Parts: sequence; structure tokens; C-alpha cells
Amino acid sequence: MHASRTVKCLTTHSILLAALLGCSTIASALVKDITATFRPDPAKPHENRFLNTTANEGYCSRYPGACESFKIFSLQLPIKFSSNSPIQANHGNPRQGAMFKVPGNWRSLQVINLENQQTETVEVRIAGIGALWRTSRSVSELVGIEEDRWTEAHRLLWDSASWLYPPPPCGISNSGDWGPKHYASFWLTPNKAVCAKQALFDIADFSYDYIDFAYELRTPNPLGMSSGTYSGEMHYTVGPSMDFDMGDVMFPDDNKILLNFKLYVEHVLKVEIPPGGNKVELVPEGGWQAWLQHTRKPTRLFRDQTFNLWVSSNFKMTLECGLNIGNTCGLESPDHHQVPLDILVSLPSGLTDVAGNPVNRRPLQLDGVGTEQFQPRFYLDRKPGVLHFEVQKEAVRQMLDEHPGSTYSGTATVIWDSEV
Repeated sequence: MHASRTVKCLTTHSILLAALLGCSTIASALVKDITATFRPDPAKPHENRFLNTTANEGYCSRYPGACESFKIFSLQLPIKFSSNSPIQANHGNPRQGAMFKVPGNWRSLQVINLENQQTETVEVRIAGIGALWRTSRSVSELVGIEEDRWTEAHRLLWDSASWLYPPPPCGISNSGDWGPKHYASFWLTPNKAVCAKQALFDIADFSYDYIDFAYELRTPNPLGMSSGTYSGEMHYTVGPSMDFDMGDVMFPDDNKILLNFKLYVEHVLKVEIPPGGNKVELVPEGGWQAWLQHTRKPTRLFRDQTFNLWVSSNFKMTLECGLNIGNTCGLESPDHHQVPLDILVSLPSGLTDVAGNPVNRRPLQLDGVGTEQFQPRFYLDRKPGVLHFEVQKEAVRQMLDEHPGSTYSGTATVIWDSEV
């Protein structure tokens, strides 16, 4: 008889990136976009995290090394604050002077992929606050010393030295810029507590030209997210006793902030079949020649076909057949004798099913049961897997005893599908 044959065709579903999602806005709010991207890096397959792609403004644009060490990013708000009354020397209530209270604790927001409605959670906290303040009179005049001693006057104007040194619990960032009528600095905020500087001299008018704020992000595990664009919003209020609270003296010219988040997920799902791998010849153990020489009937016909896999996201595997026999594919002879063909898959280490089990000789079936979802623990970059094709003992007996000399053929389409 001739060696049995079957033909395997493979279909790899490519991943479609979702279109950019629209986002609602708040009337008169100051809007800032924050973007982050996940794209698998073959050089760092175990580094499965989003890369913040938002351009730094303000503090982190001037001191990128410091922000990298603190793991923070910064944006600048063109919100101007002006005092509505003089700041009194030695004021006892911190709300009557220069103070900052920001949302330094973690807050959660939902981001959604409108392509498939998948939602994930992003966490954000304000990790630092900075401002450039101005006075209408020089600081030397405010503290009553010679005009050219304004650097010393900055140290005398406030308790606990100059504006460079924040009051607890805020932390120092070692950044500052000052002149006769201004001072710019940045403080780290470990939580949402009040950080207040007491003025030791009267300040008739006081203003902030702008506000810098730093933020930290906690992003979801991108390996569990489908490809596309995820959008969400975080809303903050600005003003006395609000999210960004600068006390009862300093009033902003805008009282709403909208952080507009976009997370871009660009997954990889690629399958490579070696040349000629789309045609599979099933043979007995040791090949047909060994069977002919020993006149021992084969117990099965089989072939293991390797493939290479690049994958960074969940996927499923499905089966389509030219001839269906039960829950699997079939082979047929010219005289229309049919036998079932079992198809199984073994996936590389690092891929599991939803229960966390490794995938070893998992049957591929027409109903898709057992292969509904596989998930990577890290990015797999050209890792080998195996498709197993087998005709079992009873079917082989029928082929040899009842239809000797026949050639059996059929088609099977194995699909790797990212649409889980």
C-alpha cells in the first residue's frame, strides 16, 4: 500500500489595532493627555509593562534624571493663582498662607476598549507639586534688608529656610530658581497631607504663574489585554478645599483639570511553519520501510510538525476540516473509506490554559473545547511548538486489512485566533 497522506493548511489571524477613541470633555476644564504604549520587546521578553509616552513638561523636562530615579512624570498647568488678601506674618492658620494639598493617594479609573468593550483599571496619584511664585515688591523690601541681598531675603521670608526646602511631609527635590521677586521650586508629595510654609513677614500680594505636578501610574498587565486603544478620564477640581487645594487665600483662574488617558496595546501573534510544513505525510513508527522489512502491522500512523510562535497576548486555537468525522477531521480513500484524524497541539513553555496548566498534546476539536484560551506569562519570541497528527490503531487496521494499497488524504485548517 502507499503511505497515507493528509494536507494541513494553517491560518494565522492578524491583530487589528482599534481606532483612536473619542473622549468627552468638561466645559472650561484644562485638559492634559497622558499616553502609554505596550509593544513587545524581543530584547526584554519578561518586561511586560506599558511605556509612558507622554512628553514631560515643567520639572521633569528640566530634571529628567531626578524624575527617572523617582519613577515619576510631570506636566505643567497654565493655571494662574492670585491672592485675594494679604498673607499676614506669622499666621497661625496654614490656610491663610502658602500651602499645597494635592491628591497624593492612589485613585482608580476605568479605561475601555470600545472595539470590544474590554475594561481595565489604571491607578494614578499626584507625586509632586511645584510653582513659580511672584510678589509685586522685591523680597528684600518685604524683609527690610538691602536690595542686593535678595538671595538672603528668600531665606528670611519663610520659616524653615527658603522655598527650596518644603515643610513636612513634603520632600525636597533639590531644584530651584529664584530672583528678586520670584522663586520656582518643586516638592515631592508622599500623600495627600497639607504642606504649608509660614510667612515671617507680611506679603501684600502673592501669585503663582503656573503649577507643575508630577504623577505616578499603575497600569494593568498588558498580556491580558486585547489589542487596541483604551481610553479613560480622571477629573480633578482646583481651589479652596478641592482636590488641588492651595488654601483660602490663593484662587485659581480655572477650577477643573481633566487627565485624558489613552493606553495603546500593540500585540504580536505570528506563526511560522517551516518550508513544506503545510504538507504532512503520516507514517508508522520507524517509517514504511521498517514495517515492510519486519511485516509487523503499524499500531498508528503519525507525524509531528513543528512551528515557531511569536505571541504576547491571549489567543485560542480552532479547527476546520475538509471532512468532518465526529469532533475531528477525517481522511478518505478513493473508494470513499473514511478514518478519523486526531490533531493535537503542544505549546512552548510560558504558555498555559486558563487554569494555569501547561499545554502538552492538547486535542484540537471542532467544538473548540479545551483550546478556548491560552495565555502567555511573558512575551514569547520565536518559540517552538508542535502539531501532532495521528491515525489510531483501529483505523489503521481497517486501512491495511480492508483497503490495502489505498492512499488516504484530507485537509485540516488549524487557526491561531487572537479574538478570544
